[in-house]
Amino acid sequence: MTEETIKCLRSAQKGDREAAERMVVENSGLIWSIARRYFGRGIDSDDLYQLGCVGFLKAIEGYDESYGTQFSTYAVPKISGEIRRFMRDDGAVKVSRGVKERAQTIKAARLVLEQRLGREPAISEISDETGIDAEDIAIAETATRPAESLQHETGEDGFTLEQVLGDYGQEERVVEQVSLREAMQALPERERQVIALRFFHDMTQANAARVLGVSQVQISRLERRAVERMRDLLAY
Repeated sequence: MTEETIKCLRSAQKGDREAAERMVVENSGLIWSIARRYFGRGIDSDDLYQLGCVGFLKAIEGYDESYGTQFSTYAVPKISGEIRRFMRDDGAVKVSRGVKERAQTIKAARLVLEQRLGREPAISEISDETGIDAEDIAIAETATRPAESLQHETGEDGFTLEQVLGDYGQEERVVEQVSLREAMQALPERERQVIALRFFHDMTQANAARVLGVSQVQISRLERRAVERMRDLLAY
């Protein structure tokens, strides 16, 4: 490493946000190269990059010059490990058993109808085949599909999660998105599920309540609590 890089790294480890952001930007090529390994697995490419940034920042915190290795060598497994951990533990919303079973029934019926009709079946045709209401079909399929990105707008009010929490300047976007992802991971499981369904799966509060098997009032309360908690976590 160059002396300038070492100096920047040391500053970042002492809490210098500008130094940390500079290192993220200067190493964006490395982060992207690792994130690309996980393309096509149901997670938005920008979100993969943001997860890689989280791993990179953790590498900054944990790196010790006495290890005798290049920082980039130490950072690579941290970056990929953060992405794999998210895909393993936090990539999916734990929906109710009934919704999962309904989704499996719908999937099986869709395959049967595709073979029978020779084309993609309409929701009304799946509804006739399974006896499941068309709205319930849409809810089940939405709940079990991959999550959208942090910038996805909810159909109910047109806001992204970033806009709900605060409007950040473009020059701070990378670091703020990383912080946003970390704040989400710090939420209690139920609150994280509500945020994921509302802002990542584009669900109304009523539909999120049906997926999780709770009342809409509880969803509203959990969402409000989660947003307040995330604002507190991001208020540094």
